[in-house]
Amino acid sequence: MEKTLVAAMFDGIAKQYDFLNHFLSLGIDKLWRRKLVKLLKKQSPKSVLDVATGTGDLAIAIQKRVNPEKIIGIDISEQMLQYGRKKIERKKLQHSIDLQYGDSKNIKFDSNTFDAITVAFGVRNFENLEKGLSEMYRVLKTRGMIYILEFSMPKHFPFKQLYRLYFFRILPFIGRLFSGDAHAYRYLSESVEQFPRDELMLNKLKDAGFYDTKYVILTFGIAAIYTGKRA
Repeated sequence: MEKTLVAAMFDGIAKQYDFLNHFLSLGIDKLWRRKLVKLLKKQSPKSVLDVATGTGDLAIAIQKRVNPEKIIGIDISEQMLQYGRKKIERKKLQHSIDLQYGDSKNIKFDSNTFDAITVAFGVRNFENLEKGLSEMYRVLKTRGMIYILEFSMPKHFPFKQLYRLYFFRILPFIGRLFSGDAHAYRYLSESVEQFPRDELMLNKLKDAGFYDTKYVILTFGIAAIYTGKRA
């Protein structure tokens, strides 16, 4: 989807975003972020770029459990960033987490800047996935790591059928009920279905230059974490 439309959509649901994320996933999204942070902690990065940071949930989790010297989060939704900054100030983390407007297609940092890059539930919203992966590769340091947490689709009966019923019928209805935006939660379902999953996503990472690419399936295939290293 075009960047301006994605930004407007997330601006519109920013106020309810955190509540709906946790409510609609039954809180499992927090466990998935912890899994990503656990992987990141093994690397012990000093500088982290959190792309599509939203309201900063992942950046906050990284600061608490990994404690790098600096975390910068970027996003194209100013409303999401505003809510994130307020949350960070309440937690008194503004000296270690900096949320900025930024576009994955044109990351405003020099090459070889960050030890690690993270993205949680954001790459499927990139206007140009290939360009976004290429830009993240560019701003990583040599042997830096990328960590991508993204929704997936279960493959096996009966979880596949039950999940599709929830994801395509129930979730958009509840999302509309609380946020007033039917389109945003239909878009969520559609974007997940269209996203390149598993080996297809690893191929995208390899095409961008990453090596030692891997993925871990989470919760029966509802989500996955993709990792790769910069040469």
